[in-house]
Amino acid sequence: MTGLMLALMCWLALGVPSLARADAALSQQKNCNACHAMDGAITGPSLKAVAQKYAGDRTAADKLTTRILKGGVGVWGPVPMPANPQLSEAEARRLAVWILGLK
Repeated sequence: MTGLMLALMCWLALGVPSLARADAALSQQKNCNACHAMDGAITGPSLKAVAQKYAGDRTAADKLTTRILKGGVGVWGPVPMPANPQLSEAEARRLAVWILGLK
Protein backbone atom coordinates (compact mmCIF):
# COMPACT_ATOMS: atom_id res chain seq x y z
CA MET A 1 0.00 0.00 0.00
CA THR A 2 1.42 3.36 -0.97
CA GLY A 3 1.66 6.26 1.42
CA LEU A 4 -0.92 8.17 -0.61
CA MET A 5 -3.42 5.32 -0.39
CA LEU A 6 -2.83 5.03 3.36
CA ALA A 7 -3.33 8.78 3.80
CA LEU A 8 -6.56 8.62 1.78
CA MET A 9 -7.85 5.72 3.86
CA CYS A 10 -7.08 7.61 7.08
CA TRP A 11 -8.82 10.72 5.74
CA LEU A 12 -11.90 8.69 4.82
CA ALA A 13 -11.87 6.98 8.20
CA LEU A 14 -11.79 10.34 9.97
CA GLY A 15 -14.63 11.56 7.83
CA VAL A 16 -15.36 14.93 6.31
CA PRO A 17 -17.49 16.11 9.26
CA SER A 18 -14.49 15.92 11.60
CA LEU A 19 -12.45 17.95 9.14
CA ALA A 20 -15.27 20.46 8.86
CA ARG A 21 -15.35 20.82 12.64
CA ALA A 22 -11.61 21.41 12.68
CA ASP A 23 -11.92 24.22 10.17
CA ALA A 24 -14.93 25.69 11.94
CA ALA A 25 -12.74 25.71 15.04
CA LEU A 26 -9.99 27.50 13.11
CA SER A 27 -12.56 30.03 11.92
CA GLN A 28 -13.56 30.71 15.53
CA GLN A 29 -9.98 30.73 16.76
CA LYS A 30 -8.96 33.31 14.17
CA ASN A 31 -12.05 35.46 14.87
CA CYS A 32 -13.64 35.09 11.39
CA ASN A 33 -16.99 34.79 13.13
CA ALA A 34 -16.83 38.41 14.27
CA CYS A 35 -17.83 39.42 10.71
CA HIS A 36 -19.05 36.20 9.07
CA ALA A 37 -21.82 33.84 10.17
CA MET A 38 -22.53 30.48 8.60
CA ASP A 39 -25.96 31.41 7.23
CA GLY A 40 -26.57 35.13 7.64
CA ALA A 41 -24.68 38.30 6.89
CA ILE A 42 -23.13 40.23 9.76
CA THR A 43 -20.56 42.81 8.63
CA GLY A 44 -19.46 40.51 5.83
CA PRO A 45 -21.40 37.96 3.81
CA SER A 46 -22.36 34.59 5.20
CA LEU A 47 -19.85 31.82 4.63
CA LYS A 48 -22.45 29.87 2.67
CA ALA A 49 -23.08 32.89 0.41
CA VAL A 50 -19.35 33.03 -0.32
CA ALA A 51 -19.38 29.33 -1.21
CA GLN A 52 -22.34 29.85 -3.53
CA LYS A 53 -20.81 32.88 -5.22
CA TYR A 54 -17.64 30.99 -6.11
CA ALA A 55 -19.21 27.62 -6.94
CA GLY A 56 -17.66 26.29 -10.12
CA ASP A 57 -14.78 28.80 -10.13
CA ARG A 58 -11.57 26.78 -10.37
CA THR A 59 -9.51 29.70 -9.11
CA ALA A 60 -11.73 30.40 -6.11
CA ALA A 61 -9.41 28.87 -3.49
CA ASP A 62 -6.57 31.10 -4.67
CA LYS A 63 -8.81 34.18 -4.75
CA LEU A 64 -10.20 33.55 -1.26
CA THR A 65 -6.80 32.73 0.21
CA THR A 66 -5.49 36.07 -1.06
CA ARG A 67 -8.60 37.92 0.13
CA ILE A 68 -8.35 36.36 3.59
CA LEU A 69 -4.68 37.29 3.92
CA LYS A 70 -4.63 40.73 2.27
CA GLY A 71 -8.22 41.93 2.69
CA GLY A 72 -10.00 43.94 0.05
CA VAL A 73 -13.14 45.78 -0.90
CA GLY A 74 -15.73 45.79 -3.66
CA VAL A 75 -16.66 42.14 -4.14
CA TRP A 76 -19.49 42.33 -1.59
CA GLY A 77 -20.06 46.08 -1.54
CA PRO A 78 -18.31 49.06 0.02
CA VAL A 79 -17.45 47.55 3.42
CA PRO A 80 -13.79 46.49 3.38
CA MET A 81 -12.53 43.16 4.61
CA PRO A 82 -9.44 43.76 6.72
CA ALA A 83 -6.19 41.93 6.11
CA ASN A 84 -5.46 38.99 8.41
CA PRO A 85 -1.67 38.93 8.82
CA GLN A 86 -2.01 36.72 11.92
CA LEU A 87 -2.86 33.81 9.60
CA SER A 88 -0.29 31.74 7.79
CA GLU A 89 -0.87 31.11 4.11
CA ALA A 90 -1.61 27.46 4.93
CA GLU A 91 -4.28 28.48 7.46
CA ALA A 92 -5.83 30.93 5.01
CA ARG A 93 -5.95 28.25 2.30
CA ARG A 94 -7.44 25.76 4.74
CA LEU A 95 -10.19 28.25 5.59
CA ALA A 96 -10.77 29.06 1.91
CA VAL A 97 -11.15 25.41 0.95
CA TRP A 98 -13.44 24.79 3.91
CA ILE A 99 -15.63 27.79 3.02
CA LEU A 100 -15.87 26.69 -0.61
CA GLY A 101 -17.07 23.26 0.55
CA LEU A 102 -19.98 24.64 2.55
CA LYS A 103 -23.46 24.10 1.20
